Amino acid sequence: MPESSTKAPDPMDIALGAAVRIRRRTIGMSQEALAEQCGVSFQQIQKYENGANRISFSRLVQIARALRCRVTDLMDVFDGPDKETTQDLDLLTRLRTPGALELLAAYERMPPEARSTLVSLLKTLTAETARSAVEAA
Repeated sequence: MPESSTKAPDPMDIALGAAVRIRRRTIGMSQEALAEQCGVSFQQIQKYENGANRISFSRLVQIARALRCRVTDLMDVFDGPDKETTQDLDLLTRLRTPGALELLAAYERMPPEARSTLVSLLKTLTAETARSAVEAA
């Protein structure tokens, strides 16, 4: 039976795409600039970063060169025991959430006491949201 084209992206493709996005954003490169250096459209870079399209090895080498890193730097998430790999994949998947990287960057700039207050506030808000969802069901 042939695979459906509506199949969800593989978690490994999502993780690799997230690693590309994190590296690209860390060095301040736009999707357009990366696309130009790799000879593809910025939409293709978006698809790679979202895990919607798989990255071939030759393309991964091009991307790594454009991002001034080694291919292995982008694949570090796949090293190590299965439990750690699962946690790394989960983290990279969470970092794909719109606004997650911006939130993390702002969090890093906060003083420790403000971080603690923010974490407490977020825990309270998410607990209330979960309670409301259960009550509504």
